Amino acid sequence: MSTPTHNGYMLIFRGTDWYKGLSPEEMQQVGDKWMAWFKGLMASGKAVAGNPLEREGKIVSGKNGRVVSDGPFAESKETIGGYFLLKVNTMDDALAIAKDCPGLPYGIRVEVRPVAGECPLVEQVRAEAELARA
Repeated sequence: MSTPTHNGYMLIFRGTDWYKGLSPEEMQQVGDKWMAWFKGLMASGKAVAGNPLEREGKIVSGKNGRVVSDGPFAESKETIGGYFLLKVNTMDDALAIAKDCPGLPYGIRVEVRPVAGECPLVEQVRAEAELARA
């Protein structure tokens, strides 16, 4: 039977109002720290991608994707502001990187998730098929 695999970890940055109450100079300092952090992770090979996300978008739902609505909503504290894709071996490694996020003191929350090697449902179907053949 196969075992689940993953392809690194993703840091998902939640919260888009971190800059409220900061002066333009303070915002620039935080932005500079954030870029230095990311560039250091890229240079060390621990990050392979990362981008901020635009504030607007659409949400597709319903059978056959028939419902298209505005969103996500920037006023929500759960709004995803961006992501990093990490190439590290363990959750502890990914957590250590997340704990260095320059946005944490300003209310940013960092979700750390393993990236699956393939869809977990495909893995489940494969495992059940292997059991049925045994």
